[in-house]
Amino acid sequence: MLKTVGESLHWSYANLAMAHAGLVQGVHKYGPTQYMIRARLFKGLRTGTMNMGALADDERLKLVLPQACCYCGSRQRLSVDHVIARHRGGPDEGDNMVWSCRSCNSSKGAKDMLEWLTSRGQFPALLLLRRYLKLAVRCCQERAMMETPLGDAAIADLPFAFALVPHRFPMPAELALWVVPLEAVATPART
Repeated sequence: MLKTVGESLHWSYANLAMAHAGLVQGVHKYGPTQYMIRARLFKGLRTGTMNMGALADDERLKLVLPQACCYCGSRQRLSVDHVIARHRGGPDEGDNMVWSCRSCNSSKGAKDMLEWLTSRGQFPALLLLRRYLKLAVRCCQERAMMETPLGDAAIADLPFAFALVPHRFPMPAELALWVVPLEAVATPART
């Protein structure tokens, strides 16, 4: 049972690694290999023997991903969007910025990315969710909240929708690595 903010975020990230592996391996449902990846990563994150990939990895990925809206895949009328809304306290820096078409950017506004996508019935692309989770962990580390018990009132003051951080992921066939096909783009296997 998850008891702290850190455990909750690490569990989500471990599930992300499981989902990423299942998607890349082309399985229809999760099996022992994917569950092992999740279990080992979660344990490693909690004990400090493993780390999440650096946000710099995601920044390098921005250079090779097709320039398209990270929400709908459009390549028209692009602008920059803050993954964790600046209005909510998200940082105004490159790590927190992604391409967004003006339509999605306007629709999302100051809403949390997960809140907005959930309202549209969408699960985020895995590479976008990976960035979001890394930003969420960094935020909680900076605020010394990783050991904060779940249910603590301080969680409501986080700049991201903590309650919407996914702990259950759709089956691999229902997921997308990115919003546009990545056949020609090499993506790092590490999540």
